[in-house]
Amino acid sequence: MKIILACLINLIALSVFAQTQPVPSGVFHWNELPVTKGDHRESRRLTIGTTPEFDYFEVHATTQEKGAPAKPPHAQKDREELIIIKEGTMKCTVGNLTKTIGAGSVILIPPQEMQAFENVGDGPLTYYAFAFRSKKPMDLERSKKAGGVLILNIDSLTFKKTEKGGGRKYFDRPTAMCEYFEMHVTQLDHPGPSHAPHQHVETELILITEGNTSMVIDGKTYTGGPGDLYIMESGKMHGITNVADKPCSYFAFKWR
Repeated sequence: MKIILACLINLIALSVFAQTQPVPSGVFHWNELPVTKGDHRESRRLTIGTTPEFDYFEVHATTQEKGAPAKPPHAQKDREELIIIKEGTMKCTVGNLTKTIGAGSVILIPPQEMQAFENVGDGPLTYYAFAFRSKKPMDLERSKKAGGVLILNIDSLTFKKTEKGGGRKYFDRPTAMCEYFEMHVTQLDHPGPSHAPHQHVETELILITEGNTSMVIDGKTYTGGPGDLYIMESGKMHGITNVADKPCSYFAFKWR
């Protein structure tokens, strides 16, 4: 009994310790993530910890089987969430808004907004969930003034061509937890870098949706393909490159 109690205490301590550590720069490979299976669902945790801006930051992915019953609506008391659809078709209800969206679509959910997600497609529904809580007090009024809940179907966003490929702008606005939150998709049609290596005060995430890439972060080279996530800590020099003879695409988002 004492041994079991000691093990439980150690597990709790390790869990608390993990949640309070800064999220490190690097890459999380989709195919290497542990899978937790449940009733008509499975989940994958990418990371959990802190950033210079957030005292809580978590990234996980959920897959719902075809026909999986929707979970009861719920709300996050003091966390904001960003949802990115990886595959499938979702009927989402957030607050008073209900939409059906597909792969590449995005939902921004302020704290205290009721939410429910249902798989209404012919196959599995998989989505990433980014949950975060600011070190500064949340500002629900700031979120409301900026537009509150945001549900963006990829089909409604204009693809703008560039010399290297093109991209889509998702949003650039304040939120309840962020004074500034910017998100876009970049497509590189040919091998080569997106831009010269650079650094900035914001933490940045790159989520690969198509193709094969390499990322240099603080002098170390990583590789990433579809489903993989790069994280660049505040102030780290970094730069992404398309390493194949076919297009690559990726979400990029940062905040302060």
